Amino acid sequence: MKRPLESSVEKVYALAFGAHPDDVELACGATLLKIMSEGHSVAVCDLTRGEMGTLGTPETRKIESDAALEVMGYQSRTTLDLGDSKLFYTEENLAEIIRIIRHFRPDVVFANPADERHPDHSKASKLVTDAFYYAGLQQLSTTMNGTVQNPYRPQHLLYYVQFRHLEPDVIVDVSKTFDASRKGVLAFGSQFYREGSTEEPKTLIKRKEFLTGLEARARYFGEQVGVMYGEGFLLSGTLGIKSFSAAFPGKEVGSRQ
Repeated sequence: MKRPLESSVEKVYALAFGAHPDDVELACGATLLKIMSEGHSVAVCDLTRGEMGTLGTPETRKIESDAALEVMGYQSRTTLDLGDSKLFYTEENLAEIIRIIRHFRPDVVFANPADERHPDHSKASKLVTDAFYYAGLQQLSTTMNGTVQNPYRPQHLLYYVQFRHLEPDVIVDVSKTFDASRKGVLAFGSQFYREGSTEEPKTLIKRKEFLTGLEARARYFGEQVGVMYGEGFLLSGTLGIKSFSAAFPGKEVGSRQ
């Protein structure tokens, strides 16, 4: 983590979990920037250090995740050590995530999707989903730095889209923040293609086409809602609407759509 978490609550609007450093930036970074542009705070929690990654080292990932924190402007970034490629469903791992949720008390939580190519992503999804619920139980006790935490259950849980193509329930217009979000992605430079680098092992995301594919997906999602770029999310439950016109706004004056 960037710095030790305080015992007191560090309230944020949105808390984004990723199984590995870079998951969040690759899948929902532009949405997090949009949230911040609307005046809300965002925190990120990486469940592992990414120590089993083919490229780079845990030390490299630490430097890169700190760089992503700076360029993205999150309120906080926490890195747990739950075991890259050993992200098992245990009482201890579940408790660690519950502590993070109770510490930040977010309104919205983002998580890896359940149906994913990397087993850690699917395991992270299950852990965060269950922690989201259990964090609200009065009889489940947790402490942080010796201080007993109060129970807390966030309002909304959304799953971002990663490798597998999933039809989203919600598409966020990130046309104004997509370009800036690329800085967060590129902070993890050890993972991606670099011109002239021929000796490093090739991985799925090391391909020259990978970053182009990310943009293509954002353009595809954007096209579904009539904008330049979009990021898609699956809802964990049914979304209730309190303000109909806020959810279904009319056309702007002068719009030709």
